[in-house]
Amino acid sequence: MSAENIISSKNLCFSYEQGKEILKEINIDIKRGEFTALLGHNGSGKSTFARLTNAILVPTKGSMNVFGMDTSDEGKLYDIRQNVGMVFQNPDNQIVAAVVEEDVAFGLENTGVPPAEIRERVDEALKAVGMYEYRDHSPGMLSGGQKQRIAIAGIIAMRPECIVLDEPTAMLDPAGRKDVMRTIRMLGERYGITVVLITHYMDEAVRADRVIVIDEGKPILDGTPKQVFSHVDILKKTGLDVPQVTELVHKLNRYGFDLDPQILTEEECAAALAFVLKEGKS
Repeated sequence: MSAENIISSKNLCFSYEQGKEILKEINIDIKRGEFTALLGHNGSGKSTFARLTNAILVPTKGSMNVFGMDTSDEGKLYDIRQNVGMVFQNPDNQIVAAVVEEDVAFGLENTGVPPAEIRERVDEALKAVGMYEYRDHSPGMLSGGQKQRIAIAGIIAMRPECIVLDEPTAMLDPAGRKDVMRTIRMLGERYGITVVLITHYMDEAVRADRVIVIDEGKPILDGTPKQVFSHVDILKKTGLDVPQVTELVHKLNRYGFDLDPQILTEEECAAALAFVLKEGKS
C-alpha cells in the first residue's frame, strides 16, 4: 500500500450470513487528509464499506488495509480503532454518560490516558465542535445536532487520523445538519483528519474533495463533485438525486442551452446564465 493511501481495499467482497453478496471486488484507495463522500441508495453497500474500515466487519474475500494494517488481523484491532474513529447515524446510541464532558472523556479513560491530558483533550475537542459552553449539561437536554457534535467530539478527543461518519445527519433537522457538516469540514481543514462521509444528501457530498458512488456493491463513479454530478442520467438511473442547480443546468441544456454540466453552486449557475443572456446565446 502506498504511504499516501491510509485506507486501501483490494478485491474486497463481503457477504452476510444469508449469502447475499453486498460488496463485489471493491478496489478503493483513500488518501491521507482527503474528504471523501460515499453515495449510494439504500442497500448499495456504502454503510457496509464504512464498517469494514473500522473492523466492525471483516471482508469475506479480498482485503481491507488501514494504515498498513489488515483489518482481518484480530491482533491489530485496538490499533485500527485508535486510528479510525466511527460516528453513527443515531447520536443517542453513542452517548454513554450523564454529563457532556464525561461522555467525551469516556473513551480516553478506558484507554488509560492520564487525567491531566484527559482534561486538556476534552476541552480542546468540545471547543473544536463549538460545544464547550455545554460541558456541564446533560446530553439529554441537547438537540439532535448538538448531540451529534458531542459524539464527534468524543472521537476527536481520541485523536484518530481518520474519522468515518455513517449518515451522521440522517436524523437531524436542517439546522442540525448544517452545524454537523460545518464541524465535519473543520476536521480536515484544522486538524488534517481524513474524513469518509457516508450520506444520501447531495448537498453534503458537494462539499467533499472526492465523491464515490456505489451501486449494487460496486463503485460506478469516482471523482470530484463536479465530475461526478455532471453524470445526471447515471445518478438518476441508480435512484440517486442530484443537486438542484445541477439538475436545472441539465434540463436547460436539453432545451438548447450550452451551460457547463459541472456547475454545482447557485452563484456559478447565475453567472453562467447572465453570460448566456448577455451574449444572446442559448
